Amino acid sequence: MAKEITEMPVELVTTELPDTKTLRLKWPDGHNPEFKTGQFITIFWPDTPGYKRAYSLSSCALDRGHYEVTIKREGKMGTRIVDWAKAGDTFGVLPPAGKFLPVLEPEKHLICIAGGSGVTPFRGFVREATRRELATKITVLYSVRTTNDIIFNHEFHDLAAENPNFSFYVTCTRLVPEDPWTGHRGRITADWVREQVHDLPNTVFYACGPNPLVEFAEEIVLKGLGVPKEQMKTEKWG
Repeated sequence: MAKEITEMPVELVTTELPDTKTLRLKWPDGHNPEFKTGQFITIFWPDTPGYKRAYSLSSCALDRGHYEVTIKREGKMGTRIVDWAKAGDTFGVLPPAGKFLPVLEPEKHLICIAGGSGVTPFRGFVREATRRELATKITVLYSVRTTNDIIFNHEFHDLAAENPNFSFYVTCTRLVPEDPWTGHRGRITADWVREQVHDLPNTVFYACGPNPLVEFAEEIVLKGLGVPKEQMKTEKWG
Protein backbone atom coordinates (compact mmCIF):
# COMPACT_ATOMS: atom_id res chain seq x y z
CA MET A 1 0.00 0.00 0.00
CA ALA A 2 1.45 3.36 -1.05
CA LYS A 3 2.17 5.87 1.69
CA GLU A 4 0.02 8.97 1.70
CA ILE A 5 1.77 12.08 0.43
CA THR A 6 0.99 15.42 2.08
CA GLU A 7 1.91 18.75 0.51
CA MET A 8 3.49 21.09 3.05
CA PRO A 9 4.66 24.68 2.59
CA VAL A 10 7.98 25.86 3.96
CA GLU A 11 7.06 28.11 6.87
CA LEU A 12 10.58 29.12 7.86
CA VAL A 13 14.15 28.60 6.68
CA THR A 14 16.86 28.98 9.35
CA THR A 15 20.55 29.15 8.47
CA GLU A 16 22.40 27.03 11.04
CA LEU A 17 25.77 27.20 9.24
CA PRO A 18 26.74 28.54 5.80
CA ASP A 19 26.18 25.04 4.37
CA THR A 20 23.37 23.87 6.66
CA LYS A 21 19.75 25.00 6.93
CA THR A 22 16.68 23.97 8.91
CA LEU A 23 13.37 23.82 7.07
CA ARG A 24 10.13 24.13 9.01
CA LEU A 25 7.39 22.37 7.04
CA LYS A 26 3.91 23.49 8.09
CA TRP A 27 1.17 20.89 8.49
CA PRO A 28 -2.01 21.64 6.54
CA ASP A 29 -5.23 22.36 8.45
CA GLY A 30 -6.62 19.23 10.10
CA HIS A 31 -3.32 17.34 9.81
CA ASN A 32 -2.41 15.86 13.21
CA PRO A 33 -0.17 12.82 12.72
CA GLU A 34 1.10 10.51 15.41
CA PHE A 35 4.83 9.92 15.19
CA LYS A 36 7.85 9.45 17.43
CA THR A 37 10.93 11.51 18.16
CA GLY A 38 13.90 10.12 16.21
CA GLN A 39 11.96 9.17 13.10
CA PHE A 40 12.60 10.54 9.61
CA ILE A 41 10.45 11.97 6.85
CA THR A 42 10.90 11.60 3.10
CA ILE A 43 10.52 14.76 1.04
CA PHE A 44 10.61 15.81 -2.60
CA TRP A 45 10.20 18.89 -4.74
CA PRO A 46 6.88 18.86 -6.65
CA ASP A 47 8.67 19.35 -9.98
CA THR A 48 10.83 16.22 -9.43
CA PRO A 49 8.54 13.69 -7.68
CA GLY A 50 10.75 10.80 -8.72
CA TYR A 51 13.69 12.07 -6.67
CA LYS A 52 12.99 11.68 -2.96
CA ARG A 53 15.30 11.96 0.02
CA ALA A 54 14.85 10.90 3.65
CA TYR A 55 15.91 13.27 6.44
CA SER A 56 15.85 12.71 10.17
CA LEU A 57 13.52 15.00 12.06
CA SER A 58 15.47 17.57 14.06
CA SER A 59 12.27 18.51 15.89
CA CYS A 60 10.58 16.22 18.40
CA ALA A 61 7.14 14.66 18.71
CA LEU A 62 6.10 17.43 21.12
CA ASP A 63 6.58 20.01 18.37
CA ARG A 64 3.12 20.14 16.82
CA GLY A 65 1.95 21.89 13.70
CA HIS A 66 5.13 21.36 11.73
CA TYR A 67 8.14 19.17 11.03
CA GLU A 68 11.72 20.40 11.12
CA VAL A 69 14.56 18.86 9.12
CA THR A 70 18.12 20.15 9.15
CA ILE A 71 19.93 19.66 5.87
CA LYS A 72 23.53 20.02 4.79
CA ARG A 73 24.66 21.01 1.29
CA GLU A 74 25.36 17.44 0.15
CA GLY A 75 24.15 15.62 -2.97
CA LYS A 76 21.59 16.95 -5.44
CA MET A 77 18.75 17.33 -2.93
CA GLY A 78 20.80 18.84 -0.12
CA THR A 79 22.50 21.30 -2.45
CA ARG A 80 19.23 22.47 -4.00
CA ILE A 81 17.56 22.88 -0.61
CA VAL A 82 20.40 24.80 1.02
CA ASP A 83 20.95 27.04 -2.00
CA TRP A 84 17.35 27.61 -3.12
CA ALA A 85 14.65 26.62 -0.60
CA LYS A 86 12.73 29.57 0.80
CA ALA A 87 9.60 30.31 2.79
CA GLY A 88 6.52 29.70 0.65
CA ASP A 89 7.99 26.80 -1.33
CA THR A 90 6.06 23.54 -1.19
CA PHE A 91 7.36 20.00 -0.66
CA GLY A 92 5.72 16.62 -0.92
CA VAL A 93 6.13 14.80 2.40
CA LEU A 94 5.77 11.12 3.18
CA PRO A 95 4.80 10.18 6.77
CA PRO A 96 7.44 9.70 9.48
CA ALA A 97 9.04 6.28 9.70
CA GLY A 98 12.07 4.60 11.28
CA LYS A 99 13.16 2.95 14.52
CA PHE A 100 15.99 5.25 15.64
CA LEU A 101 14.02 6.08 18.78
CA PRO A 102 15.23 7.37 22.16
CA VAL A 103 14.64 5.08 25.13
CA LEU A 104 13.42 7.81 27.46
CA GLU A 105 13.21 5.78 30.67
CA PRO A 106 14.28 7.11 34.08
CA GLU A 107 17.17 4.70 34.72
CA LYS A 108 18.59 4.81 31.18
CA HIS A 109 21.66 6.64 29.93
CA LEU A 110 21.68 7.47 26.21
CA ILE A 111 25.18 7.92 24.78
CA CYS A 112 24.78 9.53 21.36
CA ILE A 113 27.77 9.51 19.00
CA ALA A 114 27.48 11.89 16.06
CA GLY A 115 29.49 13.24 13.16
CA GLY A 116 28.62 16.28 11.05
CA SER A 117 24.90 16.55 10.31
CA GLY A 118 24.38 13.22 12.10
CA VAL A 119 23.75 15.27 15.23
CA THR A 120 20.35 16.45 13.97
CA PRO A 121 18.12 13.67 15.39
CA PHE A 122 19.74 14.09 18.81
CA ARG A 123 18.36 17.63 19.00
CA GLY A 124 14.90 16.00 19.03
CA PHE A 125 15.97 13.50 21.72
CA VAL A 126 17.17 16.26 24.04
CA ARG A 127 14.27 18.59 23.31
CA GLU A 128 11.72 15.98 24.34
CA ALA A 129 13.60 14.85 27.45
CA THR A 130 14.10 18.45 28.57
CA ARG A 131 10.51 19.58 28.01
CA ARG A 132 9.15 16.53 29.79
CA GLU A 133 11.67 17.03 32.63
CA LEU A 134 12.70 13.40 32.38
CA ALA A 135 15.34 11.74 34.53
CA THR A 136 16.86 10.02 31.48
CA LYS A 137 20.54 10.89 31.17
CA ILE A 138 21.69 11.90 27.68
CA THR A 139 25.29 12.44 26.59
CA VAL A 140 26.13 13.66 23.08
CA LEU A 141 29.67 13.11 21.75
CA TYR A 142 29.94 15.15 18.57
CA SER A 143 32.77 15.09 16.03
CA VAL A 144 33.24 18.06 13.67
CA ARG A 145 36.10 19.41 11.60
CA THR A 146 36.36 22.84 13.24
CA THR A 147 34.40 25.01 15.63
CA ASN A 148 32.70 26.58 12.58
CA ASP A 149 31.00 23.23 11.86
CA ILE A 150 29.06 22.76 15.12
CA ILE A 151 25.35 22.52 14.29
CA PHE A 152 22.93 23.73 17.02
CA ASN A 153 25.87 24.84 19.17
CA HIS A 154 23.96 27.51 21.08
CA GLU A 155 20.78 25.45 21.44
CA PHE A 156 22.63 22.42 22.79
CA HIS A 157 24.45 24.57 25.34
CA ASP A 158 21.18 26.21 26.36
CA LEU A 159 19.58 22.78 26.77
CA ALA A 160 22.54 21.61 28.85
CA ALA A 161 22.10 24.62 31.13
CA GLU A 162 18.39 23.85 31.51
CA ASN A 163 18.64 20.07 31.81
CA PRO A 164 21.05 18.71 34.45
CA ASN A 165 20.80 15.25 32.89
CA PHE A 166 22.15 16.37 29.50
CA SER A 167 25.83 16.74 28.57
CA PHE A 168 27.13 18.03 25.23
CA TYR A 169 30.74 17.38 24.25
CA VAL A 170 32.43 18.33 20.98
CA THR A 171 35.71 17.20 19.49
CA CYS A 172 37.33 18.97 16.54
CA THR A 173 39.38 16.97 14.07
CA ARG A 174 40.99 19.62 11.84
CA LEU A 175 41.94 22.58 14.01
CA VAL A 176 45.29 24.26 13.50
CA PRO A 177 47.54 23.94 16.57
CA GLU A 178 47.28 27.65 17.40
CA ASP A 179 43.46 27.63 17.50
CA PRO A 180 42.25 28.79 20.95
CA TRP A 181 39.72 25.90 21.27
CA THR A 182 40.13 24.33 24.71
CA GLY A 183 37.86 21.31 24.19
CA HIS A 184 38.62 17.89 22.79
CA ARG A 185 40.67 17.50 19.61
CA GLY A 186 40.93 14.58 17.23
CA ARG A 187 38.48 11.83 16.44
CA ILE A 188 36.11 10.18 18.89
CA THR A 189 38.07 7.47 20.67
CA ALA A 190 37.17 4.29 22.49
CA ASP A 191 38.57 5.73 25.73
CA TRP A 192 36.42 8.85 25.43
CA VAL A 193 33.30 6.72 24.97
CA ARG A 194 34.25 4.46 27.91
CA GLU A 195 34.66 7.51 30.16
CA GLN A 196 30.95 8.25 29.76
CA VAL A 197 29.78 4.77 30.82
CA HIS A 198 28.82 4.37 34.48
CA ASP A 199 26.12 1.68 34.35
CA LEU A 200 26.65 -0.43 31.24
CA PRO A 201 23.49 -2.59 31.47
CA ASN A 202 21.32 0.57 31.50
CA THR A 203 23.23 2.38 28.77
CA VAL A 204 21.81 2.61 25.26
CA PHE A 205 24.21 3.68 22.51
CA TYR A 206 23.26 5.62 19.40
CA ALA A 207 25.46 6.49 16.42
CA CYS A 208 24.48 8.67 13.49
CA GLY A 209 26.52 10.17 10.68
CA PRO A 210 28.96 9.11 7.98
CA ASN A 211 29.45 5.36 7.53
CA PRO A 212 33.05 5.28 8.83
CA LEU A 213 32.07 7.00 12.09
CA VAL A 214 29.07 4.73 12.67
CA GLU A 215 31.09 1.62 11.90
CA PHE A 216 33.84 2.75 14.27
CA ALA A 217 31.22 3.35 16.97
CA GLU A 218 29.88 -0.15 16.42
CA GLU A 219 33.41 -1.51 16.80
CA ILE A 220 33.89 0.34 20.09
CA VAL A 221 30.52 -0.53 21.56
CA LEU A 222 29.68 -4.00 20.29
CA LYS A 223 33.17 -5.47 20.29
CA GLY A 224 35.20 -3.26 22.61
CA LEU A 225 32.59 -3.00 25.37
CA GLY A 226 30.84 -6.28 24.58
CA VAL A 227 27.45 -4.58 24.51
CA PRO A 228 24.52 -6.67 23.14
CA LYS A 229 23.17 -5.50 19.77
CA GLU A 230 19.83 -4.55 21.31
CA GLN A 231 21.62 -1.82 23.30
CA MET A 232 22.80 -0.02 20.17
CA LYS A 233 20.92 1.82 17.43
CA THR A 234 22.56 3.24 14.31
CA GLU A 235 21.76 5.40 11.31
CA LYS A 236 24.29 5.57 8.49
CA TRP A 237 24.21 8.53 6.13
CA GLY A 238 26.48 7.30 3.34
